[in-house]
Amino acid sequence: MFGLDDWIAGLSDGGSIAVVVAVAVLLGLRHATDPDHIAAVTTLVASGRERATGAAARLGAWWGAGHALTLVVFGIPILLADRYLPDALQRGAETAVAALIVFLAVRLLVRWRHGAFALHSTHDGGHRHPVRSPAGAFGIGLVHGMGGSAGVGVLLLAAIPSTPVAVASLFVLALFTAVSMTALTTGFGLTLGARPVAAGMGVVAPALGAASLAFGVWYAAAAWSVAPYPF
Repeated sequence: MFGLDDWIAGLSDGGSIAVVVAVAVLLGLRHATDPDHIAAVTTLVASGRERATGAAARLGAWWGAGHALTLVVFGIPILLADRYLPDALQRGAETAVAALIVFLAVRLLVRWRHGAFALHSTHDGGHRHPVRSPAGAFGIGLVHGMGGSAGVGVLLLAAIPSTPVAVASLFVLALFTAVSMTALTTGFGLTLGARPVAAGMGVVAPALGAASLAFGVWYAAAAWSVAPYPF
């Protein structure tokens, strides 16, 4: 992780337990706004036809829960062993995240190509489908969480000398990452469900899909150090 994350993690240097926990909260809230998360959640929400606020919130909650679980499962061994993930494993995790972003983008483009969003704009209230299943959203969160797990472990190890406090902070970070992901997804659901945007989904959907597809390819290239990733 770079930039803002490094600065936030540095706030806990020499601080009390309360300060360390507050830093973990800030990192969790910030983590959901990573470009890879935004690319994934945009295409995930846009792929569904039912973009009501409650449906988007549930989608985000399941996505965040899967992401949080992976953070804890991968993060605790790093903290207890006081070692970072091997470069090969970290690169593989980032590649899996890139593949997930590409998959979501392609799925959105396929739905658009088959006229899903044209139907939405011409048949008010007809042919509605759920956004994604809870299991599907949870599974996507599990895969997506792998990409940030190594970076989270590095940040906590660098900033917190006490292992018990570091583990507790990891749980706090995972919780607030899930909370912020739910809020982020809800916001996208509100945006995509707004009348002007919903009416223009025939144009918005392919634009979102193409942008996310390009980002996924770039993310994969960055994972293999072929392209820079300044975020």
